[in-house]
Amino acid sequence: MKQILTALLVTFAISFSVQAEEALSLTPQQTYDMVQAQGDEFLFVDVRDPVEIMFIGYTDLVDKNIPFKLADRSDFLDDKGRFAMNTNPEFAAQVENALKKKGLTKDDLVITMCRSGSSRGKPSAEYLMERGFTNVKYIDHGFQGSGAKEGKKKGMRIVNGWQNDGLPWSMKLNPEKIYRP
Repeated sequence: MKQILTALLVTFAISFSVQAEEALSLTPQQTYDMVQAQGDEFLFVDVRDPVEIMFIGYTDLVDKNIPFKLADRSDFLDDKGRFAMNTNPEFAAQVENALKKKGLTKDDLVITMCRSGSSRGKPSAEYLMERGFTNVKYIDHGFQGSGAKEGKKKGMRIVNGWQNDGLPWSMKLNPEKIYRP
């Protein structure tokens, strides 16, 4: 009987863990709809490096650009052909400050968005949760989306994401919202 109970508890724990992880993500359209309906009730953060935003695009619907990772222009990774991306040591404090400016707390919803959703969107949401934020989600496929798997545009980011879903964006940055160290 103990073995059956233990097996059921383990199965339930694994199931709950998977559901909790899946619950972290929102589609771009869900986020857009939430901003339209209840934008004052949560914080929407673009977690990309501001230089990346400058070259890829931006939505002014975010409350603030607070980078989770910042490009370290003094550390070029030859094997990867790019600059190192280091965690912004002030990220959690800056998010908490942005919440306070909206009259919100660490228990209110925070939605993060990066370029693709996987390398900074989800990790930034998990990072905040590890630091006591209780209600954090990220936008699956982020701002720019995924690369096409085949065809003439193979590898180009033309699948899903904020831009490809036809949601509002532009190349013009809002100086009131963009991160400045």
